[in-house]
Amino acid sequence: MKVRQSGMPDESMWNSYFDIKTVLSELQIDSRVNDLVEIGTGYGTFTLPAARIITGTVYGFDIEKDMLDIVKQKLANDSIENVVLEQRDILTRTTGLAANSMDYVMLFNILHHESPNDFLQEAFRILKQNGRIGIIHWRSDIETPRGPDLSIRPKPEQMVELIDKQKFRIEKGPFHLEPFHYGLLISKL
Repeated sequence: MKVRQSGMPDESMWNSYFDIKTVLSELQIDSRVNDLVEIGTGYGTFTLPAARIITGTVYGFDIEKDMLDIVKQKLANDSIENVVLEQRDILTRTTGLAANSMDYVMLFNILHHESPNDFLQEAFRILKQNGRIGIIHWRSDIETPRGPDLSIRPKPEQMVELIDKQKFRIEKGPFHLEPFHYGLLISKL
């Protein structure tokens, strides 16, 4: 099931909305991460940089074949071999990854879905104990050049409320990720 209002703009425009290095650093995606899952790879904005710094494999999922084809070409061009991509609707079929097997899940600009908890449930299932979820989303307290309608954007306080405190611990945030996003880092209990 495609997330509502999730069409992608031109790639160079999309990439201009993020300070990629800062996002990865603030959300603690670094060489201590072994295996990482990205739900919604898009243009590979975070896929390729994450693959260059983690020690294991990036498992990237997207519902759009065209997006995956773009990422595959970039991976080939850059000789990056630690990324496994799959076209898959993880909300109807899960990721297919083993339970308690992953170190990190990236949920970037995807939790405006009608049922964001579905993503968190799958992340919980596949994460190891103390595994982390990095969340970013468009801010709603400033004008942004993109993003879903303000009425469906999850506000930071709504994200905090959404987190099941019996399953996850908030490690960091919510915090601003300039220029247009906020972040939240949580870990599986």
